[in-house]
Amino acid sequence: MNAISNPEAKAEPVEVEQQKAGPVALPQPADLKPKKKKNRLRMVLMLAAPLALAVAGTWWWVTSGRYQETDDAYLQQPKLSIASQIAGRVVESNVANSMHVEAGAVLFKVDPEPYRIALAQAEAALEGARLQVEQLRASYSQAEAQARDADSEVAYLETQLKRQQDLSGKGVASQSSLDQAERNLQKARESLSATRQAVASALAALGGNPKIETDKHPTVLSALAARDKAAYELAQTTVRAPADGVIAQASDFRNGQFVSTGTPLFSLVETRSSWVEANFKETQLTHMKPGQKAEIVFDTYPDRPLEATVEDISAGTGAEFSLLPAQNATGNWVKVTQRIPVRLKLQIEEPELLLRTGMSATVTVDTGVSHGFPGLTTAHATE
Repeated sequence: MNAISNPEAKAEPVEVEQQKAGPVALPQPADLKPKKKKNRLRMVLMLAAPLALAVAGTWWWVTSGRYQETDDAYLQQPKLSIASQIAGRVVESNVANSMHVEAGAVLFKVDPEPYRIALAQAEAALEGARLQVEQLRASYSQAEAQARDADSEVAYLETQLKRQQDLSGKGVASQSSLDQAERNLQKARESLSATRQAVASALAALGGNPKIETDKHPTVLSALAARDKAAYELAQTTVRAPADGVIAQASDFRNGQFVSTGTPLFSLVETRSSWVEANFKETQLTHMKPGQKAEIVFDTYPDRPLEATVEDISAGTGAEFSLLPAQNATGNWVKVTQRIPVRLKLQIEEPELLLRTGMSATVTVDTGVSHGFPGLTTAHATE
């Protein structure tokens, strides 16, 4: 009862304990230094990010334009159509699709027997032409001999006529003897004229030169040409590869097939001569010119870049050389950036890379000229 009615009796021991424990520390405000550092770092990052983007963008713009790139590029290789220059039946075939061949390798053979017979006939005709020239030379010699005899006969008869005229003037010879001498001289002169024409004809048959070589005579030259043609056609019965390459489109070519003159039979894609044709936009050709270095990456070999050189820039756009060029003179017109073919020559061809005509590639040309600032472009180009 006494303890409850006197509450101050309990509070007194608490105050005594607090006084004994000493002064109690009041709660202080939180330290603001770490928070200020975080705000400063945040501010620096907020300013540095746009600045870095601006510097990177400026650097990209200054240095861009030097390298012009396009993925509209394809590998090109010469494609030869193989055909027979003579007609005949194929008796031997050594070709198959995708087969590698070397220059001079036998591709196929046409039956040579008819052409061998034709060559024998041409050689026989050549020998006949040579004999004919010898006969013409003999005829010329005979005509000359006859002409000399006729000339001598005329000279003799002229002497006889003069003698008869002298005798007739003295009254010794009769008139009939004089008339007979005149007639004989007239016949001799006509014979001499005929023999001289025979000499001229024989000389013309010898080409105007009686000492001409037999093989220089036109008849023999014609026979020689026929013989050479027959020999050439016989040689063409064996068709050889004109260059190193790969056979294509030969699946239907077989032994026993009859081939006609000049008809394409299959194709040969040359592998020793390759180039890339890249179609650049016209806006990319401002500083591009032949001789500049380039890098080519084929889609088949993305990790094997190849060095190349700009060899030629086409004289016009692809549309200008199309079968039906675009006509923009009438109707609605929308400007479209044109593409111009650029030919690039591979500097180093790696044999282990299996390159096939038509393969896609990405081409990057180093023009040596960047956007830069005023005056920087000129210095770049000079370097």
